[in-house]
Amino acid sequence: MYYLDNAATSFPKPVEVYDRMNRFIRESCANPGRSSHEMARDSATWVMKTREAAASLFNIDNPLRIGFTANATYALNMAIQGVLKKGDHVITTAMDHNSVLRPLYELRSKGIIDYSVIMPYNSFGAIDAFAVSRAVRANTRLIVLTVSSNVTGTIMPYEEIGEIARKKGIIYLIDGAQGAGVLPLDVKAMNISMLAFPGHKSLMGPQGTGGLYVKEGINLKPIIQGGTGSRSFETVQPLFMPDIIESGTLNTPGIVGLGAGIDFILKTGTNNILRRKEHLIAKLYEGLAVHRKIKLYSTAENHKNSGIIAFIIDGMDSSEIANILDSRYHIAARSGFHCAPLAHKVLGTEKTGLLRLSLGYFNTPDEIQYTIDSIKEIADDDRS
Repeated sequence: MYYLDNAATSFPKPVEVYDRMNRFIRESCANPGRSSHEMARDSATWVMKTREAAASLFNIDNPLRIGFTANATYALNMAIQGVLKKGDHVITTAMDHNSVLRPLYELRSKGIIDYSVIMPYNSFGAIDAFAVSRAVRANTRLIVLTVSSNVTGTIMPYEEIGEIARKKGIIYLIDGAQGAGVLPLDVKAMNISMLAFPGHKSLMGPQGTGGLYVKEGINLKPIIQGGTGSRSFETVQPLFMPDIIESGTLNTPGIVGLGAGIDFILKTGTNNILRRKEHLIAKLYEGLAVHRKIKLYSTAENHKNSGIIAFIIDGMDSSEIANILDSRYHIAARSGFHCAPLAHKVLGTEKTGLLRLSLGYFNTPDEIQYTIDSIKEIADDDRS
């Protein structure tokens, strides 16, 4: 199988991820923070090592400001629902994922908040930072933004928007689903108040892992209550990080694997990972752009794409293209609407969807050339 679906989940993982998880689950897989015996202490130590690795990657001073979640969706919901109150206004974009749009819609439908959606200014889904600034109201409490579109790969001006949020005193939440592990994310330099991230995408950890960083001084209200291993005699949820969002037993083997993935990134360097992906993106783009029946919705310009090429073939639905790639060429890709309905609406692809090829660090130039040749064959087929 030629795997080009890394925006959904990365594959393969670094060998260190498999090895560390296997060793841990066989030798030390006790419940961290629930007991004082040696295995439980060892489990807690491994969880802390992953917090520290994530803190190093994102330039977070206090690793305990990171809470682990099942995925980025949980983290985004905890951040959005945990910080907003009645009468607040939120700014987001049409390129954001349903993990942002659905919680906001739910809160607005209940009359709790209002929100503004910034529209992109080109066919790649690029967002103007000044449009965000113009949308700010007196009651704007939160700006929530994806680092990079999960549909087109377009990198958003998240650093500039962070400066806008800082100057106006607005909480700034970043959805790092398509950027954490590839793009530079420095919570201090970029004025990021909260950062939600999945473990299983570019951080190269296993599925069922993710996290939320919450800046000191931001107080969340918990949306899940339960056992934390701390203040067990109290009937209310602890209000300090990370316990406020870590109810119930953690996915400890997954978190250990996530730590191995982050260690690999720290060793390799996000700049090197991005450069490798940009080289492959340029090759893929150039190979497809010359075909008259292939319409591209992604840019190959350096530092503007996190690793995705989205396209459609004239006269074909995206699901049809994906099925042929899978069954005939053994290429794994993602078709459809990518849980981003507003993005497809503004891009004009709400009827056909888009075929998304998302590259990973372990893809090779030969795989990219095979993919180019395969897609051109599909486009040249009379039946298409």
